[in-house]
Amino acid sequence: MKNTLVKSNAASVQQGSRSDRIASVKMIVFTVGTFNLALPIEIVYKVLNQIPVYGSGLNGVGIAHVGDLEVTVIDLHRQLFQSSIINETAKKGYLLILHSKSTDLYGIPVASVPVLMDLPLASIRVLPESYRSGDILQMATHVCYLPEEEPPLTIFLVNPEQMLQS
Repeated sequence: MKNTLVKSNAASVQQGSRSDRIASVKMIVFTVGTFNLALPIEIVYKVLNQIPVYGSGLNGVGIAHVGDLEVTVIDLHRQLFQSSIINETAKKGYLLILHSKSTDLYGIPVASVPVLMDLPLASIRVLPESYRSGDILQMATHVCYLPEEEPPLTIFLVNPEQMLQS
């Protein structure tokens, strides 16, 4: 497995007030259950207020109509915790819509609005393979720990292809 974090044009150097330079990467951060997850901003198509999702609900996959496009909706909460949030977020949640390597669009229902963050590269570490193979969060490749946040924040960086295959 490659330990490349992100092949991204969003990796940048932020200039601080003391003209320090901090290398960072722009990620969209969202919460699923008890996990803070992050994806590269380049794959985000848009974020919508939750719209109706159609499907049996048995496999955690549904379809949503966005304008003249069909979006495959993946219930990550169901995949990770064996319980669905699609019905809970239907009135007050959001739908994070992503581009895939193919031409398909995918939606992830989330309870709270996703946030664009500059994650410092120095705070990002590769997750040990032993954790990845032993935990339910097998789609995460890296972790970002931000102790200066209140409360301290742990963000799991997700491999989009693995997430969409799950």
